[in-house]
Amino acid sequence: MVGMVMQMQAVDVPARVPVPAARPFLQTLGVNLKETFFPDDPFRAVAREDGRCRRAAAALRYLFPCLEWLPSYTLGALRSDLIAGVTVASLAVPQGISYAKLADLPPIMGLYSSFVPALVYAVMGSSRDLAVGTMAVGSLLFAAMLGKEAPPAESPDLYLRLAFTATFFAGVFQTGLGVLRLGFVVDFLSHAAIVGFMGGAATVVCMQQLKGLLGLQHFTTSTDAIAVMRAVFSQTHMWRWQSLVLGCCFLVFLLITRFFSKRRPKFFWVSAAAPLASVIVGSVLVYFIHGQNHGIQVIGNLAKGINPASAKSLILSPPHMMVALKTGIITSLLGLAEGIAVGRSFAMAKNYHVDGNKEMIAFGLMNIIGSCTSCYLTAGPFSRSAVNVNAGCRTAMSNAVMAAAVAVTLLFLTPLFHYTPLVVLSAIIVSAMLGIMDFPAAARLWKVDKVDFCVCLGAYLGVVLGDVEIGLSIAVGISVLRILLFVARPRTTVLGNMPNSTIYRRMDHYTMAQAVPGLLVLHVDSPIYFANASYLRERISRWIDEEEDRIKAAGEESLRCVVLDMGAVGSIDTSGTKLIEDLKRSLDRKSMQIALANPGSEVMKKLDKSKVLLLVGDDWIFQTVAEACDYALLNCKIAGGAAESV
Repeated sequence: MVGMVMQMQAVDVPARVPVPAARPFLQTLGVNLKETFFPDDPFRAVAREDGRCRRAAAALRYLFPCLEWLPSYTLGALRSDLIAGVTVASLAVPQGISYAKLADLPPIMGLYSSFVPALVYAVMGSSRDLAVGTMAVGSLLFAAMLGKEAPPAESPDLYLRLAFTATFFAGVFQTGLGVLRLGFVVDFLSHAAIVGFMGGAATVVCMQQLKGLLGLQHFTTSTDAIAVMRAVFSQTHMWRWQSLVLGCCFLVFLLITRFFSKRRPKFFWVSAAAPLASVIVGSVLVYFIHGQNHGIQVIGNLAKGINPASAKSLILSPPHMMVALKTGIITSLLGLAEGIAVGRSFAMAKNYHVDGNKEMIAFGLMNIIGSCTSCYLTAGPFSRSAVNVNAGCRTAMSNAVMAAAVAVTLLFLTPLFHYTPLVVLSAIIVSAMLGIMDFPAAARLWKVDKVDFCVCLGAYLGVVLGDVEIGLSIAVGISVLRILLFVARPRTTVLGNMPNSTIYRRMDHYTMAQAVPGLLVLHVDSPIYFANASYLRERISRWIDEEEDRIKAAGEESLRCVVLDMGAVGSIDTSGTKLIEDLKRSLDRKSMQIALANPGSEVMKKLDKSKVLLLVGDDWIFQTVAEACDYALLNCKIAGGAAESV
C-alpha cells in the first residue's frame, strides 16, 4: 500500500490549463461588441493617421468612397469608364423599361430608376464594378405584393404611391442594417436558398411574359404556375400570331447574341447592345407596318424630362403603410443579397475589398433618395454588372456616365420609344431571366450537399407552385431550421489513438485509430449552450452506456475515465457548466473520473466562476487529449490497484 502511494506521488503532473485573469465587465462587453459588430475594424484607417486634419480626411474617405479614387483619377480611367458607362446604358434603357412594365409601373419609371440612384452609388458605393439599376425579382415582388393591396388597373395612383413608399422603407431598412453593422442578417439567405428562389422567380417571370408574347389584353395577377397556365389556355381565341412570331424572332436573336458573347468574350458588346438593337428594330418595324393595327401592342407616349419629385407621395400612415413596409423589407434583403454577392465576387477576382456595410448604406441611400425622385427599388443586378466589367470599367464613375446617358435619353429621346412593341420588352425579360436560372449551381448542390439541394428545391417549388412570399418563407425557414439543428444537435464523436503517436482522431473516420482500454474519449463539436445542453447530457450518457455494454460483451477492462475533448467548444453558458457538473456527479456514482482536455479561455472562466472547476479538480484539466489520456490511464490504474490491495 505504501509503495502504491509513493508511486502515485512520483507521477509527473502535466502543465495545467491556466484560468484567464479577470477583466472588468465593461471592457469585456466592449471587446465582445467589437468582435460582433466590427470584425473588420473599419476605423483603423482613421485611427492610424496623425493630426486632426488627416484624420478628418480619412473619415471623409471612409464615408464617401469616391474620395479614395477621385484624387488619382486619370484620363485613361475616364476613357474606360466612358466606354463602360455608355455600354451599360445601352442595356439599362430597354431593360429599365421592361422591368418597370414587369412591376406594373409606368415604363418611364424604369428610366428614372437608372438615373438618380446611379449618381448616388457613384459617390457612396465601395465597389468599382457594380452597375446599379432595377432588378427583375424585385419588380416581380412589387407587382405580386403591392398588387394585392391596390390593383394597378383599378387604383393606379395608389399603387404608384405604394411603390414609392415600399422603396423608401427598403432604403431605410438597408441603411439601418449598414449603420448598425447588422449585415449578418443577410447571411440567413443561404446560397442554396437564393439559387432556388431566383430560379423560381425567373420561371414565374418567364411564364408571365406569355401575356406580351401572345398579345393578350387581360391576364391573371397571380404568380403561381397553375394560375398563369389557366389564364393562357383559357384565352386561346385571343392569341395573336403576329405578336408571337415577332416575339419569338427577337427572343431567338437575343439568345444567339448571348451565346456568341459567351463563346467570344471579346465581343461582349454584341450581347449588351442586343436589347437596344431589338427595341430600335422593333420600333421601326411596327411604325412602318402599323403594327398596332394588327394586334401588336406598343408602349405609347413617354413623358420627357428628368425625375420629378415624389416625396409627397409617400404613405407613412395606416392602413396601406404596412403592406409597403413588408414589401420594402423583403425586397431590400433580396437586393442586398444579390448586390453584395455580385460586388464581392468581382472584387475577389480583381483583388480588392468591398465593405458589405458600406454597400448597405449606399443601397439604402440611393433607394431613400430614389423614392423621393420617382424611382422604385434599385440594386446591383448581375447582368448590368457583368456588362460593366466586360466593358472595362475602372471605377464607380461608370455609373455616373450611365446616369448621364439615361438623362440624355429622358430629356431628348423618349418620344422615339412610342412605337416600341411590348412583345420586344417581353423577349428582353425572358432572355434576361434565362440567364438567372443557374442549373449548374443546382446540380452542384445535389452533388455536394443534398440538404442544400432540398433548400434550393423547396424555394423553387414554393415560388412556382405558390407565390414569391411562400417560396421565400420556405427558403429562409429551411435554412434557419438547419442552423437550429446544428446548434441544438451538435456532433459528438469517439476518438482513438493513432499507433505510435500522441495523436487522437475520430474512430469512425480513421480505421487505424485504436480505443484506449479503460478510457472513453469524446469530442464535442460545438459550443455548449442551453439549446444543446440537454441533448449533450443524454448523448454522452448513451455513449457511456454503449461503451460499458461493449466492454462487458468483450470481457475487457472496465471503463474508468471519460475524457472530453473541448477544443471545439468555443464558449459555454450556465446550462453548459451545469452539464459538466451533472456529468461529474453521475460519473462519481459509478466510480469513474472525468477529464477535460483543451478547454478554451472562455470555458475556463465560466467553469471557474461557477465552481465547477473546483468540483472537477485542477488535476483533471489538461492542455491536450494525449496528456489527459496518459494521466488518467496511469492514475486510474494506480487507484484500481490500491483499491484491490486494500
